[in-house]
Amino acid sequence: MTLDPVLLSRLQWAWVIAWHILLPAFTIGLASYIAVLEGLYFFTGWNIWIRISGFWTRIFAVSFGMGVVSGIIMPFQFGTNWSRFTDATADVISPLLAYEGLMAFFLEASFLGVLLFGRRLVPTWAHFFAALMVAFGTLLSAFWILATNSWMQTPQGYKIVDGRFEPVDWAAIIFSPSFPYRLLHNVTAFYITTAFVVMGVGAWLLRRGRAAEDARMMIRMALDLLILLMPLQIFLGDQHGLNTLEYQPAKLAAIEGRYDTAQPAPLTLFGIPDDAAATMRDAIEVPRLGSLILTHSWDGAIKGLKEWPADQRPPVGPPFFAFRVMVGIGVIMLVVVVIGQILQLRGRLWDAAWYLRLCQWVAPLGFVAVIAGWITTEVGRQPWTVYGLLRTADSVSPSLTGADVAWSLAFYVAVYLIMFPTGIAFMAGLVRRGPQLPELEAEMVEIESGRPHQPFESAARAAPPS
Repeated sequence: MTLDPVLLSRLQWAWVIAWHILLPAFTIGLASYIAVLEGLYFFTGWNIWIRISGFWTRIFAVSFGMGVVSGIIMPFQFGTNWSRFTDATADVISPLLAYEGLMAFFLEASFLGVLLFGRRLVPTWAHFFAALMVAFGTLLSAFWILATNSWMQTPQGYKIVDGRFEPVDWAAIIFSPSFPYRLLHNVTAFYITTAFVVMGVGAWLLRRGRAAEDARMMIRMALDLLILLMPLQIFLGDQHGLNTLEYQPAKLAAIEGRYDTAQPAPLTLFGIPDDAAATMRDAIEVPRLGSLILTHSWDGAIKGLKEWPADQRPPVGPPFFAFRVMVGIGVIMLVVVVIGQILQLRGRLWDAAWYLRLCQWVAPLGFVAVIAGWITTEVGRQPWTVYGLLRTADSVSPSLTGADVAWSLAFYVAVYLIMFPTGIAFMAGLVRRGPQLPELEAEMVEIESGRPHQPFESAARAAPPS
């Protein structure tokens, strides 16, 4: 059996980044949540905020550390597996990734120590400022990483000299046509993912009678954020789709399972793609709805994959099914949030044990949706690493053998299957302990902030009524 180094390199990259992306999907939203909690404590002095912030900060520290370890592997793969891609794009990609390290990672790392260990060492305002800087750093990291990937999706601002991409307009490179839509869509997805985790943890604590007021506050804050973000994400996804139709029509055709050009185009709800025959088997379609959703026109045209040569078409199966998983999860999330808001308005939220269990069940769905969205985006880009310009097959290292990649892939699989369950188990232990504010720490807070210490009951009364 011949081992294909291109396929194995793609699998290795997919394995590493699929695990790694789970962590930014959590830490970006969690860092902003912690900054909000620290701000609420700074302005009100209520200990409920410091308890919740301390609880999530400990979890953030573990997930941040796992993210650093899992993320270090990816730059090395540029040199080991993708040296021809690296050589061709170095003058564009390297500065963007350097900006991410210098502007984002260093900012996060510098203030993370203050956030984790500075509660008793710095004034309250300085601790709040550290939380803001960590949150800002995570958003900067998303900015530069997505700017890099967006340029690969919709490249501009370059010229090709001797087979290498040379920058001619950095503003055009950074703000490529797909970048604003992808940045907003991804960051909103990360916030939604984090909010569902917070809501699920709050539901678990409340069902077990642990830190009940803190748990209720977590659920209430998550629901109030999600009722705003879920409709916003639908709008952002629609705008992203219009951008994809304009700049990556072959990807959109794969997402929709559209082999033949259609005007008007039906919406394919489900089917079995057959790339060899270039047809969608057993398709379930809604007439004209595809045109309405994708072009905002009742009779808009959607190009089919047959408009492109066979060797320039992405595989249909992965983006077709992944996109439907992502959208389906989004619908489930929206229904859960709407039900939660109705229960909250009727004053029945805390008595609905079935709904609290539901919150626990749906808590991980955001991560599944993020992975599904990533598969849709990246597999739909194939067969290109730089869309329309540099093929994936021409991007791997020339001397790479299938056996080399197979051994390293096996090693990565083993390490990640040890590291991630261990980290998740450790974070689960922190969740079981629940929010805590020991008396000694409370006294230190009183000394440093100059505010009188509120006992648990007082902080509970400070929370808004349900």
